Amino acid sequence: LVDRYESEGGYDYHNAIERVVDGVGLSADILDTLTEDASGGERTRTALATALLGEPDLLVLDEPTNYLDFNGLEWLEGFLSTFRNAFIVVSHDRYFLDRVVTEIWEIDKTRMKSYPGNYSKYKILKSEEDERLSREYRKQQEHIRREESFIARYHAGQRSKEARGRARRLDKIDIIDAPTVEDTVAIRSSEASRTGEIVISTTGLKVGYADSDGKKVQLCEVPDVTINRGSTTAIIGNNGIGKTTLLKTLLSDIPALEGTSHLGHNVKTGYFRQGSDEIPPNLTVMEALLQIKNIPIGEARSFLARFLFKGEDTLDKVSSLSGGERGRLALARLLLLRPNVLVLDEPTTHLDIQSREALEEMLKDFKGTILFVSHDRHLISLLADNLWIIDNGKVDAFKGSYQEWQKYNNQKNVQSKVSKSELQDEKIRIPERSNPKKKKPKKKIQAKKEDIGPNREEIIDRLERRVQEIEMELNDSTAHSDLERIRKLGTEHSKLSAELQDALDQWGN
Repeated sequence: LVDRYESEGGYDYHNAIERVVDGVGLSADILDTLTEDASGGERTRTALATALLGEPDLLVLDEPTNYLDFNGLEWLEGFLSTFRNAFIVVSHDRYFLDRVVTEIWEIDKTRMKSYPGNYSKYKILKSEEDERLSREYRKQQEHIRREESFIARYHAGQRSKEARGRARRLDKIDIIDAPTVEDTVAIRSSEASRTGEIVISTTGLKVGYADSDGKKVQLCEVPDVTINRGSTTAIIGNNGIGKTTLLKTLLSDIPALEGTSHLGHNVKTGYFRQGSDEIPPNLTVMEALLQIKNIPIGEARSFLARFLFKGEDTLDKVSSLSGGERGRLALARLLLLRPNVLVLDEPTTHLDIQSREALEEMLKDFKGTILFVSHDRHLISLLADNLWIIDNGKVDAFKGSYQEWQKYNNQKNVQSKVSKSELQDEKIRIPERSNPKKKKPKKKIQAKKEDIGPNREEIIDRLERRVQEIEMELNDSTAHSDLERIRKLGTEHSKLSAELQDALDQWGN
């Protein structure tokens, strides 16, 4: 009995519970909370943790990333990448699908088709397939048109026998279905009035709330920062850290604990609230739109059709809409007012992939300023040119894209791992963001000059790929115990990083 208890994980299940609970972003005290007292997000993450702990032969996950923060997403991706058994996942998170799946099952109307590879590979294969089927359909339709023309012309003449033969062959042909054109949200951003250069600024800002006893609870402290016209800033951080509270404070929806935030000249904000709960459920879709701005019915129908509310759909009650439909309606109400500053709180939650892609196109074309909170790494990677990272009660403003921040963060982690290994002689150099054009010794640049000649782009690409491979290996938790391997990788990283910077400097010169 003792052997069986040990073999089935009896001595390890407490540790396993702690690992999974921490991984999905639940606090330890949530285990003693009644489920009816937990939030929707906490209940969802609890259900996810329960499924993961069961070690099933087949794990089935339905939108597992919806309530996970960045740490939870990365933990789940790591868990699934080492999961020994099969799993099926339904998800609209393209970044997640790219990192964990090896096969895509697409359901189109009543048919399901399988594509090998991750989501990006599926998009390529699907595009190639659609193009091929479209060519075959057009070719077949042209063939049918010619045959029918021949049959109609000669069915009673000297060539009637040939015409009847062609008709019999035509009856037996397998008709290729016409390519289907997927309905998508046709969001187009409208021109809005111009703001001043500074859209939002903060001074000594501290963000938080008052608890039930009236005591002030600080969530985060914001440095004195400005958001400039035309920029796109993403606010990221773990769940419950204060992202939505920060948005509301910046918009003066709730008071700051200390300091001030200021909206610039001629700023007209459009605020997309998480969950879209502000839309009265008893209204119809049409009434909900006209509640925002009274426009002619015909114009309202045309506007709603761009968000896939067509015909009798406009008469549906808000209470009967799905989460994705509510999200589309909330966006329609928001854009009807033509704001010049968009403030979005988790705008892609509950949207399907087609709607997310349409939203992304609209936001890319938007001529104003965007400030948004999101866990959608695909959206952040595509849009953000500035990041506000909330961590340990402070906001760190990073000027750069999500990819640049990841690279910067990875290099910091590399240096930290080498330092912890007490390999002080093998320092990993992190590029100085404040002085990116720092000159290298002329002798070293000259030595590389011939190499950076005709094949300079190929050399730079090769160096960048190898540096990224080393960073990924150093960040791999399975490599932590191999100090000799860390030392060698650290040495190679330093050498190649220097060569890469030399190559970039030489190319720039």
